[in-house]
Amino acid sequence: MVEAGRPPECLRPDWDDYPAMFKALLCPHKPDLEVDVLPLQAGAPLPDPRGLDSILITGSASGVGDDMPWIGELLDFIRAAASAGVPQAGVCFGHQAMAKAFGARVERSPKGWGLGRQVYTICHTPAWMRPPPPASFALGVSHQDQVLSLPEGAVLFAENAFTPFGGLDYPAIKAFSIQGHPEFSRDFFRALYDTRRDRPLSPSQIDAADFSLKDPVDNDLVGGWLMRVLEQNCHYSN
Repeated sequence: MVEAGRPPECLRPDWDDYPAMFKALLCPHKPDLEVDVLPLQAGAPLPDPRGLDSILITGSASGVGDDMPWIGELLDFIRAAASAGVPQAGVCFGHQAMAKAFGARVERSPKGWGLGRQVYTICHTPAWMRPPPPASFALGVSHQDQVLSLPEGAVLFAENAFTPFGGLDYPAIKAFSIQGHPEFSRDFFRALYDTRRDRPLSPSQIDAADFSLKDPVDNDLVGGWLMRVLEQNCHYSN
């Protein structure tokens, strides 16, 4: 698992890191799951992807357009993994990084912050989306950047008015990415939003986002999709 970021420092004493959140999300779908974590933002080098079974790229406070050497290295790594046929998945920042690696435009959205519960329409049903999905699903979100064009080789499978490229399937390279956060709980979202209170989120924005998350989200459903994509090589250990 590529750890592209960590929770804000003030939250770390009370909350798991992102790899632990993902493991909790995925373990119900594969109880014997083994995860090796690569703390990329902390300076860990990226390995040769040909030696990996699958790859999951976490969220990050960084943006894919930031001038940081590790971001360019990650984009090269994503392309190398695709060439090697290694299944990969990306969430939030990971979604944006995969899209940019394959030629999409990814920028700060003029629509502003994506916050709270968002409902996505399913507009394509990939093979890994089983049993047959509902017409839509919901996830909590926290992002400013967005994917603004379709990457090469991608098929759009989830969209809404705020996030027109909310979920992408890459059938030829066994890859999947999504803008929402299936690994975050409502309580973590609230704590995360609170770290941005008045910098730049207003109390009314935070309250509205938190209130929206009182309605159900489909974390477990999306966790199952993630696990099926990552298991396309029949074994998962990274």
